[in-house]
Amino acid sequence: MNAIVTVFRAGVDETLTYLSYHVLGCLVPAFFIAGGIAVLLSKEAIIRYFGASARRWLSYSIASVSGTILAVCSCTVLPMFAGLYKRGAGIGPATAFLYSGPAINVLAIVLTARVLGLDIGAARAFFAVATSVGVGLAMAAIFERDVSVPATAAGSARVSLPAAERRAEEKGKPAWATLTFFAILVAILLVGASTMIRWTVKLAVVSPLIGGLVALLKLYYTSDDVREWLYETWWFFRTIFPILLLGTFIIGIIGGVAAVAQGVDPLTPVVVGGKTFKEYEVAIGKLTQRVFGATTPLSCFIASVIGALLYMPTLLEVPIVGDFFGYLQGMMAPGPALALLLAGPSLSLPNMIVIWRTIGARRAAAYVALVVVLSTLLGLVWGAVVK
Repeated sequence: MNAIVTVFRAGVDETLTYLSYHVLGCLVPAFFIAGGIAVLLSKEAIIRYFGASARRWLSYSIASVSGTILAVCSCTVLPMFAGLYKRGAGIGPATAFLYSGPAINVLAIVLTARVLGLDIGAARAFFAVATSVGVGLAMAAIFERDVSVPATAAGSARVSLPAAERRAEEKGKPAWATLTFFAILVAILLVGASTMIRWTVKLAVVSPLIGGLVALLKLYYTSDDVREWLYETWWFFRTIFPILLLGTFIIGIIGGVAAVAQGVDPLTPVVVGGKTFKEYEVAIGKLTQRVFGATTPLSCFIASVIGALLYMPTLLEVPIVGDFFGYLQGMMAPGPALALLLAGPSLSLPNMIVIWRTIGARRAAAYVALVVVLSTLLGLVWGAVVK
C-alpha cells in the first residue's frame, strides 16, 4: 500500500511541477496566440493552394508551415488531409500538409523551446519544415498523378493576399493591426516564458503590453471578434490542457513504478549531471540510457519507430522526451530526442490506418517509411551538430 501511495505521489509531483513551471508564463500566452491564429488567419485560404494547378513552390511553402496555423494533432489533421486528397490535391503537397499539421504545431514548438531548451526547440521547428518538404517532394516523385483542373475552378480556388488584406481593411482591421496584435502576444510569451527575468520585472513589462493589447482590441476589433478569439482560446485550452495534465500524471506514475522496481523511493532526491532530480524522474532514463544515451543510427531509428507507433496527444511528446526518456537529465542524447520529436506528433497507429484507407497501402507505407527514415537521418545530423 505504501508503494502505491508513493507512486501516486510521484504522478502528482510530476503534474504539479509542470503546472508551476510551464503553464502561466508559457502555455497560457501560447493558447491565446493559437486562438488568435484560428480566428484571424483563414484556414480555408491556406488549403486552397494545394490543387494540382498550384505553383509547386507556393503549394509546398504553404503546406510545410501550415501546422503553425492549424495547430492540430496527428488524428485531427486526417479529415482535412482526406478532403484535400479526394478533391484532387497533388500527393506531394497533400502529404507535406499531412506531416506539417501536427509536427509544426505552434503550441508544441513553444513548449519544446521552453521545457527542453531553445536549441532543440529551434531545431525541431527547422527540421520539421525540412521534413515536410522532403516527404512531399519524395511522394510526388514516386506517386505524382496527372490531375487536370479547369482553369475557372483553379482561378476561383485561389485567394490573393492583397484581396485578403482589402477585405480586412473593409472590416476596419488593417494588416498592421493584425501584425501588432500578434507581436504583442509574442512579446508577452517571450517575457513570460523567460527563466532569466524575475516575476516583478515580468509584471512591470507585461502590464503595459496587456494595456496596449486591450486598446488595440477596442479600436480595431468588434465585441464579436474578441468573443470569438476568447472562445477559440478556451477551446484550445479545454481540449489540450486536460490531456496534457493526464498524460503528465501518467508519466510520473510510470516513473514511480520504475523507481520502485529498481528498489528506490520515487521521491528521493538524486544528483545527475550536477542537477538535482527525484528518482522517479530518472528511473526510465536509467533503463533506456543504453539505447538512447548516445546519438547512433540505431538509437535514432528506434526513437523514430517509437514515435511513429505511439499515439501522443498534442504537447505530450515534450514531457515524454524530457522526463520519460530522460533528455532533461542527460540520459537521452540530442539525436534520438529530436528523432522522436519529429516522428512522434505526425504518426501513430490509428493515424496510419486512416492514411492507408485514404491513399492506399503503397502510398501509406511509403509515407510512413519516409517519415521514419528522415527523422532518423535528421536526428543523426542534429546529434553531430551539437556533439
